[in-house]
Amino acid sequence: MIDTHCHVDFKEYNKNREEVMERAKKKLTAIINSGASLGGNRRTLKLQDEYKGFLYSTLGFHPSNASKADSTIIKQVLEEIDTNIEKTVGIGETGLDFYEVKESDKRKRQLKIFDIFIELSNEYDLPLVLHARDAEAKCLEIVKKKSNIYDVIFHCYGGDVETAKQIVEEGYSISFSTLACFSEHHQELIEHVPISNILTETDSPYLSPFKGKRNEPAFVEETVKIIAEKKSLTPRAVGKQTERNARKIFKI
Repeated sequence: MIDTHCHVDFKEYNKNREEVMERAKKKLTAIINSGASLGGNRRTLKLQDEYKGFLYSTLGFHPSNASKADSTIIKQVLEEIDTNIEKTVGIGETGLDFYEVKESDKRKRQLKIFDIFIELSNEYDLPLVLHARDAEAKCLEIVKKKSNIYDVIFHCYGGDVETAKQIVEEGYSISFSTLACFSEHHQELIEHVPISNILTETDSPYLSPFKGKRNEPAFVEETVKIIAEKKSLTPRAVGKQTERNARKIFKI
C-alpha cells in the first residue's frame, strides 16, 4: 500500500514524527508527502533526504495559500521547485478551492497561480496533483484545455459522480482518502471509479478514520479496506493494484 498524499511535515507531528514514520514503514511500501507552502516544500525535501527510498515529495502551493500570497512568496516557491525539480515526483498540490475562498478577486488569483503550476507540470513532464474543492468540474475543464500531462491526480476527490466519470474518461486518476471510511458519498464514488484509476491517501493529519485521533499514513489501510468492500475484492488485491497505479504515475 502507498499513501499518495499526506503532510507529515506539519507541526502536528513534531513531537513524535519518528514513531509515525516507523508505523508507516510497517504497513506501507512508500508515502508521498505533499508540499503546500514555501516552508512545507522545504520541510518535505528535508524529510525526503531523511527517509530516502520511502518518503517521496511533490512540491506545490495550496490554493487557499495562493489566494492570499504576495508575488514575492510565489516567486520564491517557483525558484525552490525549479532548483529541486530532480528531487520531486510531482507538481502540487495546486488547483482551486472555492469552498474556503469566496471572493472573486481571490479566486482569480488562484486561477492565475494554478495556470503557472500547470505550465510547470507541462515543462518538466511531471504528474499534476490537484486540490479541487467545490471546483472539481472547473479544474477538470482547465486541465483538459491546458495540461499536456496524462498523469493528473484529483486528490481527496469529493465532487459528483458525473464529474468523476468524466475524469476517468480522460484517463486521469482519483485519489480516495480516509474520508471514505465515514462518508457515504465517497463510498458511492468508489463504486463508480475503476480500480485502475484509483489511488489511496490519508491527507493526514486531517480526516482521521478514528474519532478523536490524529490521522497518519499507516491509516491508509482503512481506505484500502473500504475500497475492497465496495469493489468486492480483498484488501490485499486493492493494496497491490493501487500501489501499482501509484508507482506507474509517480515513477517510484
